[in-house]
Amino acid sequence: MILYYNREGIGDTLILYLKEGGKQTFQSKGEVTRIYDIGTDETLGFNFSNASQFLDVHTAGQVKPDEQLIDALNKKLVDCGLDPELPHDLQPLIVSGHVLDLEEHPDSDHMHVCRVDCGNEILQIVCGAPNIDKDQKVVVAKLGALMPNGTIIRPTVLRGVSSDGMICSARELDLPNAPQKRGILVLDPGTETGQNFYTLVVQKMHASH
Repeated sequence: MILYYNREGIGDTLILYLKEGGKQTFQSKGEVTRIYDIGTDETLGFNFSNASQFLDVHTAGQVKPDEQLIDALNKKLVDCGLDPELPHDLQPLIVSGHVLDLEEHPDSDHMHVCRVDCGNEILQIVCGAPNIDKDQKVVVAKLGALMPNGTIIRPTVLRGVSSDGMICSARELDLPNAPQKRGILVLDPGTETGQNFYTLVVQKMHASH
């Protein structure tokens, strides 16, 4: 689940993305617009008008949901005659991962096919970074993650091999003073697998003071 709000750019509307779908349509009820797949009727997302009743009006960009916000949005759905279907499972989508093993890509001279433990699941990820190696602790953007540049991580097939996430560089994570050369960010070997990467960053900042 990705939430985005920018009052100056798009007005007082909270955009909520749940999943990819096929041909899309929408229905509006009161202050809520539901976007859904015509073929399956699956909900793909919502737009909430007058979102400042839920949010700090100074918020701009991606919104990190908490249980209070999810409860408020589900209540708004009910008030507008829609099902309260927003999940409370707020698992982070950019996490610390452990490269269990990797092998050369069968159709590339520089990419590797990696198996990465992300704490609660093991993902196959194709990575082209020159410094990727077995047993590294790395940063993984899982499917559905919103990157700082606005890209949403989606399932891909790279030269015939499926890839369900991205192993990130410091530049892709928009970290201060990130190297511009190619290469993933390698974490401390003692980093616990499956942790919210941005929580780790905050903890490291506090530890350095």
